[in-house]
Amino acid sequence: MENPIQFENYKIQKPEIWAENISDQELIDKIKDSEFSRRQIDEGKDYCYFLDKKYYTSNKENSEYVCMAYTLNEPGNLERASASDVIVEENEVYSIHRISVLRDGILIDKIPDTKIKVLDSESQSSGGILSSNKKINITIKDLRLYDVLILEDSRFKAFTDRDFLRKEFSKYVWVSPDNYWAYGSFKFTFINERDQTIAYKKTFFRDEQGNVLQPSTHSLKKGERFVIEEENYINPVDAGREIFPFIDFATEAEWKDLSNYIAPIYDDIFSRYLLKDFAPDLAEKLDAVNGQDEKLQFAIEYVQNHIYYIFNADEMNGHKPQEPSVTYENKQGDCKAKCVLLKVILDYIGVDSTVVLVNFHTDYYIKYYLPSLLSFNHVVVKINHKGQEYFLDATIRDEFGLIENRGFIYFMHYLEVKPDQVLQERKSHKFPYYCIDEKVEFNAQNTTGRLKLTTTYKGNRANSMRRYFKNTNKREIIDSWNSFLFYGLNYSNDRNGTDVRNIFKDASIDIVSDDKKLNEFKIQYSSTVENPYYTDPQNNRFLMYFDRNVIKASARDFMHKDLPFWHNFDSEKYEISLNTDQKIDTEEKYTVQESTISNPYFDYKSRKKINKNGATVTIEYNPLVNLEVPQDEFEAFREDHHKVADSNFGLGIDIIEPGLMNMLKFNFKKRFK
Repeated sequence: MENPIQFENYKIQKPEIWAENISDQELIDKIKDSEFSRRQIDEGKDYCYFLDKKYYTSNKENSEYVCMAYTLNEPGNLERASASDVIVEENEVYSIHRISVLRDGILIDKIPDTKIKVLDSESQSSGGILSSNKKINITIKDLRLYDVLILEDSRFKAFTDRDFLRKEFSKYVWVSPDNYWAYGSFKFTFINERDQTIAYKKTFFRDEQGNVLQPSTHSLKKGERFVIEEENYINPVDAGREIFPFIDFATEAEWKDLSNYIAPIYDDIFSRYLLKDFAPDLAEKLDAVNGQDEKLQFAIEYVQNHIYYIFNADEMNGHKPQEPSVTYENKQGDCKAKCVLLKVILDYIGVDSTVVLVNFHTDYYIKYYLPSLLSFNHVVVKINHKGQEYFLDATIRDEFGLIENRGFIYFMHYLEVKPDQVLQERKSHKFPYYCIDEKVEFNAQNTTGRLKLTTTYKGNRANSMRRYFKNTNKREIIDSWNSFLFYGLNYSNDRNGTDVRNIFKDASIDIVSDDKKLNEFKIQYSSTVENPYYTDPQNNRFLMYFDRNVIKASARDFMHKDLPFWHNFDSEKYEISLNTDQKIDTEEKYTVQESTISNPYFDYKSRKKINKNGATVTIEYNPLVNLEVPQDEFEAFREDHHKVADSNFGLGIDIIEPGLMNMLKFNFKKRFK
């Protein structure tokens, strides 16, 4: 291709020199059938003859090159290959080097049959997300089943002045190939043309027995390459229970060096901008608020609710924080801008705080990554208040309460923006309150039951329920509660298929109170139930209420060899009272059964009071959260959750039917249990 075709976001041209050039004949020679390839194709799978991937980094650019050839034997793969999208960032260019098919031994150039459209990446431009990303839509005409498709392309991103971090630091994570495919060969090359040394760390690689090897770290100086290559390869990773092997490449640095690099950038802003200078009216409002706790609440809620959050993904790692005066004047900013403004306000009212770097999406992996500022994609504020540490996400909206009552953010690793810092692990947490505190009263008389649920939510639960009630139709909310109760009262087993609205008559749900200081949101549900008893196939009647939300299915079902279980459940308390005008079996095993579980990661207690016409159970669940359960302690943890599921998550009472014969039958059954 002598004359490259160039557009703003893509080019059609030959590869760069560092990627090397492969001739048509070399391509054809690489697409050879073998016993290995025939075995995969005979099994009905598509096959990748080769995958050659290169990553090139310098102080001026990052580029990524891919050349691959794979079969189109499956209709689904043919469909995906015929129309695909490539997302490019701002100032990034997508280059097409070759689109060809090998059909009946003949190499056919498909670029003339390719239609390319450049669109705005609209899925990323809503709800406060600003994106200058572009979507390049590629449609290839006349691809046929059993073609071999050859794609050769690259992505090039030149650094602007705004990309000061990317100019100074490199980070790239290579992940082992998809285990759907069999590869005749795959090759990955990392090329370092930066002035700085780049370290690389191999993690979650395994030996022949499948055991994880200890991570190993090495380095690449300018001009050096790292190469990994395999022949006749199928990635052996068990995707459901193992982490894919990956290699983290990052500019060689220690955490203290990185904190000393970033801290002066923020300190310069904090030293130059004082709240009273650029926002005297806000300072005046703060002065008028009585009490330090109330001032703190006002400050947090002002930034969360009055400053509009805009997220520009292209700039998150690329520019200095916006000045707080600009954020205040424009009433908008990204996470860095909002956190900087919040800290300036907190400095004014005398509350100790720091900006911290986090990455909620890859939090688990940060401990395995090499030190890098580019491992973080979000900024929050750490507040020290009355001897306690709190973390506030300034980008959240509609959150309320004094600081000890606000929502809890789950994450483990962070880097404070202060000099001489290292990566820190956040402490585990025990809630000082019950996130859910619910009282259930179910009274049955004759053929009618009266059901009432009074529930108080706190913390994250209060915030989410407040939003739910605000944004959801009342009828839909009532139907949701009815559906939950349909299973909780076991009606799903004796009247399945019945419209829940015909079971729960006159159902209503109302907000009882909403305390924005305590962050307590209280609701009450009530309904009338015709035929309140669950009746089994032998016509025995039971009154029961079991809340399956108490059972932590994710803990009971968790299976992973590499990931420890992340413990993040809410604290809960339930008082369930079932009463009837019938006699009940006051000695039935499960009715009287209580439980006490004391696990290092949660305490669980159920206590019961039984009388001749009913029973009450009180359930208390107090977890220790924001931590990983070590694998060698997990089975004991799981077993304790099985105990909760063994009829300890609610209450059931057996009705003794009136009449002499029924009493004799009951006594006989009890004697021979």
